[in-house]
Amino acid sequence: MGDGKAMDRREALKAALIGGAGLAAGGLQGEAAAAREPGAGNSPPPPAPAPVRWRRGFDNQRIADLGNGFMLNPVLSGDRPDPAILKDGEDYYLTFSSFDSYPGLTIWHSRDLVNWQPRKPALTRNIGSVWAVSLEKHKGRYFLYIPVKAEPNEIYVIWADHIDGPWSDPKPLGLHDHIDPCHAVGEDGSRWLFLSGGDRVRLSQDGLSLAGKVEHVYDPWHYPDDWDVEGFSPEGPKIHRHGDWFYMLTAVGGTAGPPTGHMVIAARARSIHGPWEQHPGNPLVRTENQSEAWWSRGHASLVEGPDKRWYTLYHGFENGFWTLGRQCLLDTIEWTPDGWFKMTGGDLSQPLPVPKVARPLPHGMALSDDFSKPLAMGSKWSFFRPAPDEASRVRVADGTLHLTGKGLAPSSGSPLLLIAGDTSYRFECDIEIPPGGTAGLVLFYDDKLYAGLGFDETRFVTHQYGMERGRPANPLGRRMKMRVTNRRHIVSYHTSADGGKTWKRFDRGMEVSGYHHNVRGGFLMLRPGLYAAGEGEAIFRDFRFTALED
Repeated sequence: MGDGKAMDRREALKAALIGGAGLAAGGLQGEAAAAREPGAGNSPPPPAPAPVRWRRGFDNQRIADLGNGFMLNPVLSGDRPDPAILKDGEDYYLTFSSFDSYPGLTIWHSRDLVNWQPRKPALTRNIGSVWAVSLEKHKGRYFLYIPVKAEPNEIYVIWADHIDGPWSDPKPLGLHDHIDPCHAVGEDGSRWLFLSGGDRVRLSQDGLSLAGKVEHVYDPWHYPDDWDVEGFSPEGPKIHRHGDWFYMLTAVGGTAGPPTGHMVIAARARSIHGPWEQHPGNPLVRTENQSEAWWSRGHASLVEGPDKRWYTLYHGFENGFWTLGRQCLLDTIEWTPDGWFKMTGGDLSQPLPVPKVARPLPHGMALSDDFSKPLAMGSKWSFFRPAPDEASRVRVADGTLHLTGKGLAPSSGSPLLLIAGDTSYRFECDIEIPPGGTAGLVLFYDDKLYAGLGFDETRFVTHQYGMERGRPANPLGRRMKMRVTNRRHIVSYHTSADGGKTWKRFDRGMEVSGYHHNVRGGFLMLRPGLYAAGEGEAIFRDFRFTALED
């Protein structure tokens, strides 16, 4: 790491357990300590170590900072793919691919790379499915280069003079055949976008248009033929200048598919114009076995921390939980005497040191909402594939959310959704429907794959596999409390007619472990949310979210 020796993983874990905050009761005995005990060679092995536990924050959601100088991944849980990191003085800003959720590209803020707070969304108009972006600051102005899957595919640019905006209207650059742009500035001051497939294109000096044709400049390192991967798919280039070198990190192997597929490789050049030399240690990050804590790790960026050490952010799927999407992971970096670097966090299953700062920000946000303030669109709530006038469906007044019905079901109704980052949770809400209306709670992947429970005046409606599955009688009428519990993919529903004093289990359970990208495609996650369909406005009161410990 930077100017200091990287801490050995075993020592980091030992120190984390000595600190004790946020950890399960019971300590770990290191191998060295065990070896010092009389007769250690003939004694039975020590008991298995107690698992390290996350600390808990808003709504009991897990947080990475253990409170003792160490952290446990994920640094940002839930669907936070393709992290784009910007160091801006003492501040760090981060955003992620937001795909079909709008408002999108919420900017997150940190001082220590571990504790993050959401600020505002940078993109409010639906321009298509937003993939991996580049967040940059150049000569005092902020830029976002945004690839979208649409008709046709396109890469847009928006800019702002403050990180909170206002951001400009998206401007198309006319790039229809590439994804994953990365802005870079050469040693001669020239501005470039590096693109998927080892290509690049020159930008104008204001960064708002092209100044040349796409050219091929780099042939990425290729893995052995007998590795289980999804496909070569070189993507997500990230350019960093450090010392006398430009470094390029690239993702290969496919972002999903087999857990061992996605990986991080690197190359370097003395000039932004190349030639690019492959890292002798490629791949730098790869899930080697599906028993590891994190699958399909890749799409990395380098960043200098507040402690002058270096770190990398990338994404990965939590073992067994493709449904949570690709979560944001923090790894440690060590620069080596030959001018290369290596990741030192191993498989990220153990605690890592937290960069020390005087005043870290409080982490995260509550997902519960009493609807006493304007709806936090983008930073908390978002619509799925909204129409241009979608925001007009939402009205908050007197502690209630009024949501105008749309379509006939969640598939056609642009539900209002959250990102939940825990493996088990429940959410509940008081719901009142108008005559002719339908409303309910959903676990929503996309318009073809979701589960949930809704009701109209006379019938419940169950949703499973993205279809309506049954309409049993509704004896509770037009208002009830409804609860959804998702405990490690086992889903149950409860209803209450007395404001939550007593609950009755609904006679339909579900299992949702298959509601994810490797089944459906789309690179999304299974999100909790609300929907309203049919006529009039549904009224939602007192939305409560609680993360559950497994």
